[in-house]
Amino acid sequence: MKKPAWVIEKERSKRAAAAETVWLFGLHAVRDALMNPARDKLRLVVTKNAADKLADAIAAGGIEPEIADARKFDVPIDPGSVHQGAALEVRPLDWGSLVDLCAAGPGAPLVVLLDRVTDPHNVGAILRSAEVFGARAVVAPRHHSAPETGALAKTASGALERQPYLRVTNLSDAMVTLKEMGYTLIGLDGAVEATLAESLPAPGRPVGLVLGAEGPGLREKTRETCDRLARIPAAGVFGSLNVSNAAAVALYAAAARG
Repeated sequence: MKKPAWVIEKERSKRAAAAETVWLFGLHAVRDALMNPARDKLRLVVTKNAADKLADAIAAGGIEPEIADARKFDVPIDPGSVHQGAALEVRPLDWGSLVDLCAAGPGAPLVVLLDRVTDPHNVGAILRSAEVFGARAVVAPRHHSAPETGALAKTASGALERQPYLRVTNLSDAMVTLKEMGYTLIGLDGAVEATLAESLPAPGRPVGLVLGAEGPGLREKTRETCDRLARIPAAGVFGSLNVSNAAAVALYAAAARG
């Protein structure tokens, strides 16, 4: 019996995901990945100088390094990448299900949802802020979002190894699931009257902060799925924050309730 097209596509996607690897680079990102027992490590390329600096992490990571000449650092990363003599090939992290993580994960019942934020530097910075303020997860759609990359990991400065970053099939569906779990979803929109401080629920109540890409902002479907829309007040008429700064301010406001 011939398999349906959707079954074939699902199996193909699973095989592709299993084969997917990421090259992390830079001393900080590589050190944190080596120290992460949940990270599947495949290949470590380092200069002699970097190997000396990472000696403890290499021992903990249980992977034999390949020593490379600093002048011929031959790994498949962007030639302009500041690798500091260290690169590690890994598989993407598996954080488990949205429900399990957001229902009873570590930290406060606080989640960040990103609607088509594709810049890895912005996402990396948001992961750092999410870790600092104790968010349970950063959630983004599998397509049209920043994947796990070396540039994202370097900007995240280690947070990628510790802060759950879930990429879901459908962001609206994930939002509905969070609402059914008791989360109040607040979409950030600079054009509305209500402020974030006015819109946050009582201390202890689960909150999802929803941010859109710079320029387009939240998509219509995303806006409609939010419980409330709110803005971060600005002193100047033309003042605005980029998405990573807005996320940091919103996370602080949500974490500081009560």
